[in-house]
Amino acid sequence: MNENALKIDVLNMKGKKVDSVELDKNVFDGKVNKELLYQVINAYLANRRQGTHSTKTRGEVSGGGAKPWRQKGTGRARVGSNRSPIWRGGGTVFGPKPRDYSVNIPKKMKRLALKSSLNAKLQDQELMLIEGMELSEPKTKHFMDVVNNLGLEKMKSLFVLSGVNDNTILSSRNISNVFIADAKDVTAYDVLNCKKVVIVKNGLNEIIDRIKKI
Repeated sequence: MNENALKIDVLNMKGKKVDSVELDKNVFDGKVNKELLYQVINAYLANRRQGTHSTKTRGEVSGGGAKPWRQKGTGRARVGSNRSPIWRGGGTVFGPKPRDYSVNIPKKMKRLALKSSLNAKLQDQELMLIEGMELSEPKTKHFMDVVNNLGLEKMKSLFVLSGVNDNTILSSRNISNVFIADAKDVTAYDVLNCKKVVIVKNGLNEIIDRIKKI
């Protein structure tokens, strides 16, 4: 093994070092493309928008059929409808209407963004690798023990697993600062949205295989 190779410790569920692995230089090359991350994360957030917001124009609000007062002789300004935008209860001018906010991002950009996000976390020493994440039963206490053993009890943390099972989901869903992602689906946004990223050893291999498809 190359002595100059970049290595990372592998911990067990008790927070003890059990091994170390050499990181793939083709993926963990230290390069962080901030411009790309900006584009991809903005697109991800835009794609989460439902775009169902809607307001009514003066032609869509109810009422307004009769002229409020005659055109001349009252001393007041001319008005044809009480649904005018300047009246209370009137229509909205240039208000939002339902629209599609989705942005199409090529797979290559998504994978490059994921690569950059992992490099950023590694540079900031916010990336952890664990041997496995096997819970015998769905209990929050068991998952919280792992969080405490890794020193993450006060940190917003993402656990990236190789296949997410029911025990993991049920054990973690009541912990407000813990998020779960599958290695085959994890995104750059998921990685950067948390302070610490904990990846299962097998899950890291899946992520590397995804990125290498570029």
